[in-house]
Amino acid sequence: MNILFLDSVHSFLMNSLFDKGHNCIEGYSWSHEYAAAHLQGIGGIVIRSRFRIDRNFLDAAPDLTFIARAGAGMENIDTVYARQKKITCINAPEGNRDAVGEHAVGMILSLFNNLCRSGMEVRAGKWIREGNRGHELMGKTAGIIGFGNTGHALARKLSGFDCRILAYDKYKTGFSSGIAAEAGLDKIFREADILSLHVPLTQHTEYMVNRNFLSNFRKPVVIVNTSRGKCVHTEDLVDAMKTGKVTGVCLDVSEYEDISFESFGTGTGKVPDAWQYLLECSNAVLTPHIAGWTVESHEKISRILYEKIISFLNET
Repeated sequence: MNILFLDSVHSFLMNSLFDKGHNCIEGYSWSHEYAAAHLQGIGGIVIRSRFRIDRNFLDAAPDLTFIARAGAGMENIDTVYARQKKITCINAPEGNRDAVGEHAVGMILSLFNNLCRSGMEVRAGKWIREGNRGHELMGKTAGIIGFGNTGHALARKLSGFDCRILAYDKYKTGFSSGIAAEAGLDKIFREADILSLHVPLTQHTEYMVNRNFLSNFRKPVVIVNTSRGKCVHTEDLVDAMKTGKVTGVCLDVSEYEDISFESFGTGTGKVPDAWQYLLECSNAVLTPHIAGWTVESHEKISRILYEKIISFLNET
């Protein structure tokens, strides 16, 4: 089979598919237009998030049988139309779940203990102890929305800090365990000290965390987002920070990211006021979409995709 790699991934995937007799084509620099014009005879595609695989793109691929997304989110692929065309969509959320969980914990610890701010102060010659008195994770209640791979991974890691964990998943029930208790949103709004998002970007989750959503919390809350930037309405989040409703944020993603996640900006050259506020405030921990971006997850994603691709091919 001809398999087109539109994004670079760990070499294990291409090498292993090549060893199985498949012809792997490097299209890392192909534009959307060029790729769409050269899909004849392509049986499989491997992509991360460089561009959208939309209806027109899929219509230009008469021989396509699968699309493998190196990662978890599938919002850059029209999966509904792909299924209609009998094209199987494969992803690998298992590959970076632990990386995301660890990163989220690291951001929370950094926020609670003023690690970023105090580190910069020390480098500037300031030795401030009382002004950097922190908070402990032990005893805090963490609400997790989305209890799939990354949500469950975060719950496991937070449980080691003796946190109480409430989890909500719109599509799951009966998953309470010794790690997390299944809960409705009303209970999370009532009791959470920390809220962490682990949901895909869909029409139901776009700007889910907005002014109305944040107004439901009964006590000040920390917001953590390692899922997708557009799940949070940044201006509403900043307004809630200014009133004290939100006491801190840990954001690995931003609604202002490019679709490829490789660049940042609105296209106007101007930094949005809400983002500028976050850049300047000490109770915001910000990273550039790297929560699932570890050396280990890089290889694990390719290994998991390989197993899933081979399993798919063996079944067809």
